[in-house]
Amino acid sequence: MHDTAILLLEIGAVLLGLGVLGALALRAGISPIPLYLIAGLAFGTGGVLPLATSTDFISAGAELGVVLLLLTLGLEYNADELVTSLRGNARAGLVDLVLNAAPGAICALLLGWGPVAAVAMAGVTYATSSGITAKVLSDLGWIGNRETPTVLSLLVFEDLTMALYLPVLTALLAGLSLLSGALTVAIALATVSVVLLVALRFGRFIEAFVSSPNSEVLLLKVVGLALLVAGLAQQLQVSAAVGAFLVGIALSGQLAHDARALLEPLRDLFAAVFFVFFGFQTDPGKILPVAGLAALLAVVSMATKLLTGMYAARRAGIARAGQARAGIALIPRGEFNIVIAGLAVAAGIHPDLGPLAAAYVLILAAFGPLAAKLVQPLITSLTRRAAGESA
Repeated sequence: MHDTAILLLEIGAVLLGLGVLGALALRAGISPIPLYLIAGLAFGTGGVLPLATSTDFISAGAELGVVLLLLTLGLEYNADELVTSLRGNARAGLVDLVLNAAPGAICALLLGWGPVAAVAMAGVTYATSSGITAKVLSDLGWIGNRETPTVLSLLVFEDLTMALYLPVLTALLAGLSLLSGALTVAIALATVSVVLLVALRFGRFIEAFVSSPNSEVLLLKVVGLALLVAGLAQQLQVSAAVGAFLVGIALSGQLAHDARALLEPLRDLFAAVFFVFFGFQTDPGKILPVAGLAALLAVVSMATKLLTGMYAARRAGIARAGQARAGIALIPRGEFNIVIAGLAVAAGIHPDLGPLAAAYVLILAAFGPLAAKLVQPLITSLTRRAAGESA
């Protein structure tokens, strides 16, 4: 009874604290992710008030948070849009991959962390936070802009790249032999291909099975299917997050819209727990020594993402103001970056990788939306001036 009481007290305190931090972030007009990470640092290893009883619960909640994050992201797209987007923006997607994976990989190699850490850091610096970027586009009224489809197509390309990258990283972190690693990757690729094929050819049957006029039944079916596929994907050496993402892609139309509306509060709750849990695993005392390096890496990443967005938007025939908005929208880091760093930390690749990734994400998760908000008036002014000159 005593342990149960302590468990409830700790969980209640964590959730209430996250609610207060979220309210502060809303008032300040920034993403709450940096504040959630800071909360995790405060209550985790080396923090000011380490939790004793609720760690296992929060760990399980963090796993659920990853699944729900990627599930709701998958619901934003359908399989046809995914294939069409990849065909039309493959070149820009490859430029994005090269420009933004390189800084992390080069950093790890220069530090002497080895090739496996280089692969992990490449993923940390590559992927944009789809969740934060979507919020930026919505908050600043950029959803209807001409460059927004280009930004979204790059996010889709990144998400699918992650579906292929995570199994490779998992195999490397597990220290599998070349044959075992190749087999793991082949199984992962086959699994992703099969799920995409099912989504393209038989998505209507999946939707018919999941669909329900009752919101409670719909929620249970969608979450249950996502967890089932995520668990199966994990067994097949594919990331559980990728499995959930593919389930989301298989659902489309009004069903996806209804499911997304039901899932958002649940997703936000467990996503917050996920970011806190990553903070738990990082000793705040180890962040200060790598803070300068994280800031330098963040500056380089901001430049490479800005170049990526401008290149992709220019290929789509977008004007300079739209090119700038596209680049700025791609700056934030968050979900996938922390997932990748968490895998590397759990595998014990290098003690400084977790603190470096945490500091890096903190900087870009906070500065990305802030940069967009600060630059918005300047872009608007330049757009009006250009329109006046052309008139």
